[in-house]
Amino acid sequence: MQKVYNDFFGTFGGRYVAEVLRRPLDELEQAFLEAMADPAFHVELAEARRHFVGRPTPLLYAENATRALGGSRIYIKLEGLANTGAHKINNALGQALLAKRMGKRRIIAETGAGQHGVATASVCARLGLECTVYMGEVDMARQRPNVYLMELFGAKVVPVCSGSRTLKDAVNEALRDWAASWEDTHYLLGSALGPSPFPDMVREFQSVVGRELVEQMREQVGEEVVALVACVGGGSNAIGFFAPFIEADRPKLVGVEAGGRGNGPGEHAARMSGAGVEGVVHGYKSLFLLDEDGQVLPTHSISAGLDYPGIGPQLAHLGRTGRISFTTASDEEALEALKFFARHEGLVFALESAHAGAVAMKMAREGSPEKAIIVNMSGRGDKDIFITAKALDGEKWREFLLREASS
Repeated sequence: MQKVYNDFFGTFGGRYVAEVLRRPLDELEQAFLEAMADPAFHVELAEARRHFVGRPTPLLYAENATRALGGSRIYIKLEGLANTGAHKINNALGQALLAKRMGKRRIIAETGAGQHGVATASVCARLGLECTVYMGEVDMARQRPNVYLMELFGAKVVPVCSGSRTLKDAVNEALRDWAASWEDTHYLLGSALGPSPFPDMVREFQSVVGRELVEQMREQVGEEVVALVACVGGGSNAIGFFAPFIEADRPKLVGVEAGGRGNGPGEHAARMSGAGVEGVVHGYKSLFLLDEDGQVLPTHSISAGLDYPGIGPQLAHLGRTGRISFTTASDEEALEALKFFARHEGLVFALESAHAGAVAMKMAREGSPEKAIIVNMSGRGDKDIFITAKALDGEKWREFLLREASS
């Protein structure tokens, strides 16, 4: 593997950090390169993926959904069937094994929707590592089930009360912790962003999804695959899903951002669809939602995992060069897609993944039966029950909660 120090993807990426973080990043980069060159590390990782994560995850032909939409065939990569319910465990496992190899005894992480926090806490419990997770106060309130699971696994969940009290601020707090504790602590960053080598590391550990898909397409899909569709917040599921196809001309790669509830500032989290501007945030250069003074704008998405003002540098570069086409799905469209796949396929998409599902539905309707579209169900929707039940079954849900609270 090539050296990744200060690595750029076009003009995006890099390592824009205070001096206090340069030594831990240098140490991490060296350890990562050595691990990637060590066959024993790959054997250990493969065994843990198989026995602990439950890989490979299936590729499902969505026969009922295809029939209902009347166009191209839809296939679904079921990352929601991985242990802890999402793709996040792929990266958490890889980085935690690397941290243990480095002799670290403590792991810190940030989380938005909570899936990365749950995955990290689970892996730390498995490997006997101390775990602290930083989570915005707003996200803790809307993702209480995941907070419960993190604590059940033994993690300490620290509420972040500064700024917008969401993922952006959780990253800030995790970086502050790491700067003061790096000698015995590893910062297990959850998305394909941040200062190098994090974007390369996360892509590497998440690319198992795309590599499995290559084999499954060969074995299961008879039609021409015209598009792969994935939701994009920071970008870990998308870059892993797309990784083996980036250097090819096809299939089309489609990234779906959070269209939220409108086009104004603070109403969405769509960076690549025209609103993003170049900037440096959280130690890397990319496209961010910024105001005229360069300050980070508030964002909104019904899905906490897409509610982030920036995007991973490699995805920003691939969008700029045209290899990835970016679009959006609104809160309402994501909810409709969630209902559609639940009723036709017996699958409850995570709200993040439902954004990709919404766009896949549109594309399928416009396509032909001899073509196929594959959507990455990056997680399942158990974690979103307090959001989706309120939105789709509000009165009955309120009655249930009041009854439980008073019993």
